[in-house]
Amino acid sequence: MRLILASASPRRVELLSRITTDFIAVPSDIDEVASSAPERQVVQLARDKAGAVARRHHGVIIGADTIVVIDNEILGKPRSRTNAREMLTQLSGRTHRVLTGVYIVSTYTGEERANWVETAVTFRKLAADEIEWYLETEEYMDKAGAYAIQEQGALFVEGICGDYFNVMGLPLTQLYLMLRDLGYRLSQSPRSDKKFITGG
Repeated sequence: MRLILASASPRRVELLSRITTDFIAVPSDIDEVASSAPERQVVQLARDKAGAVARRHHGVIIGADTIVVIDNEILGKPRSRTNAREMLTQLSGRTHRVLTGVYIVSTYTGEERANWVETAVTFRKLAADEIEWYLETEEYMDKAGAYAIQEQGALFVEGICGDYFNVMGLPLTQLYLMLRDLGYRLSQSPRSDKKFITGG
């Protein structure tokens, strides 16, 4: 059975590569728009991503979506540098929630699995010039909450409670358990040149 990651994210490709080398990545190319409770939203968007790829490809397909939540407000990917500054200022000195929804569907059997994982992340108090320095790195681009915990954004993190990989965008333990429950056995192969497929 072919394993397909419905994502154009290099971070998710790198994370999935930690537990298996036998998969391909196919961008879903959907409009990431949803309006519901955070837990439902991440699962719905993960389902939409997997479903879009399932209409074009045959396999066991993984969709995932990550958001940051604080003050009951969902912080997705920043629209601009100004928006990223606002997000980081809001996160400064506080604890926020990072939620990732995971949805898996097998086009072979029609079976599906869905779940979500939450991690609490605490930022230290950030000085205004630190935020400006970070914005110069442009790491905030295409990152939920405007930071990358696996890069220089790690300097802002005072504490974490939960799955670290969830904050990066793919909770590996939960993903493994869902694949196992679906009857998919992870395999390894010498192939390490992950390729993105854009059509078909």
